[in-house]
Amino acid sequence: MRTRIAIAGGGLGGLTLARILHRHGIDAVVYDREASRSARPQGGTLDLHPESGQLALAEAGLAGRFQSEARPEGEEHRILDPTGRTLVHHVPQPGSFSGRPEIDRGVLRDLLLDSLPDDTVAWQHRLVAATPRPAEGWDLTFHDGQRTSCDILIGADGARSVVRPLLIDVEMSYVSTVVELNVDDVDRRHPDLAELVGPGNLWCVGKNQILSAQRLGDGGLRVGISLRAEDQPLDTYRSKQTLLDIFAGWAPRLTALIKAADGPPTPRRIEAMPADTRWTSRPDVTLIGDAAHLMPPVGEGANQAMLDAAELAGQLAANPADPNAAIRTYEESMFSRIHPIAEMSARVQAMMLSPTAAEDIVRFFTRPTKPTRAE
Repeated sequence: MRTRIAIAGGGLGGLTLARILHRHGIDAVVYDREASRSARPQGGTLDLHPESGQLALAEAGLAGRFQSEARPEGEEHRILDPTGRTLVHHVPQPGSFSGRPEIDRGVLRDLLLDSLPDDTVAWQHRLVAATPRPAEGWDLTFHDGQRTSCDILIGADGARSVVRPLLIDVEMSYVSTVVELNVDDVDRRHPDLAELVGPGNLWCVGKNQILSAQRLGDGGLRVGISLRAEDQPLDTYRSKQTLLDIFAGWAPRLTALIKAADGPPTPRRIEAMPADTRWTSRPDVTLIGDAAHLMPPVGEGANQAMLDAAELAGQLAANPADPNAAIRTYEESMFSRIHPIAEMSARVQAMMLSPTAAEDIVRFFTRPTKPTRAE
């Protein structure tokens, strides 16, 4: 009998998993809450690391397509202080894919979706419950009352995972507040901001706060504001004037990033799981990505989710007769790999929003090895 695999969540991890399984001749259905692939914007850009995200795309047979869509020049990174003085300016080798080239999240997601059979993703299927079946597998219930069943359930459903509580009860910690804004058609409408940001990423680092921007492939900018965790309602940050007040005294050419934004700010609470999170393996179910190891957004989340997918798919393909043994092997390897990365991510997050952030970040980015940057 063919094993029925259900993947909850059609983000980068879930789609990478489905694609690599498909390459091994293993069918899976991805259940995603969105109404369609174009239901909402997918966010900013990612730098894909050779040892994780790019490795997973190679396993997916998509390395060539990735290189045709990625932007090596997007690795350029500028770090400024609140006066606009340049502290660090990293310029990548022109045209080189040996580092961590940038790719828009939406473009990468489309690349993965286009590589899958049309019926792989079941849109408008938000999982609300999974109940163990008497013998093995799971009965799945979706938000509209639809039901189905599977033999193996894989939670790729992110920070608010419905699958995670089947394995472990985790208390999240609130680590920061992030506010996102967008500036469209920046080269034509705001050439001064285009020059300020350059082709890649800009960080303006103050005390306990960062104003950042990244160039998107569609010619826009994604502007981000990172603030320390505070007991403030998120609605506090939905006003551009409030944000400008937070950065009062900063150079006007920097705060112009906020003034130029199209549409209202979008604030989000950023949470993380404990770095040492692990669970006792249970038959027929496991987790990948943020569902398994939600970390502060300092550049590892998507990369590790895709690597999770590659490693889990490889284990399932190598041991089709005993998928639970394959899951256990994947989990033990993943726990060992993620623990130091999660600890590092927590340290970087704390450093970035500290009173001495500028000095610490300059020291961090002028080490011999180029470190992870924020997503």
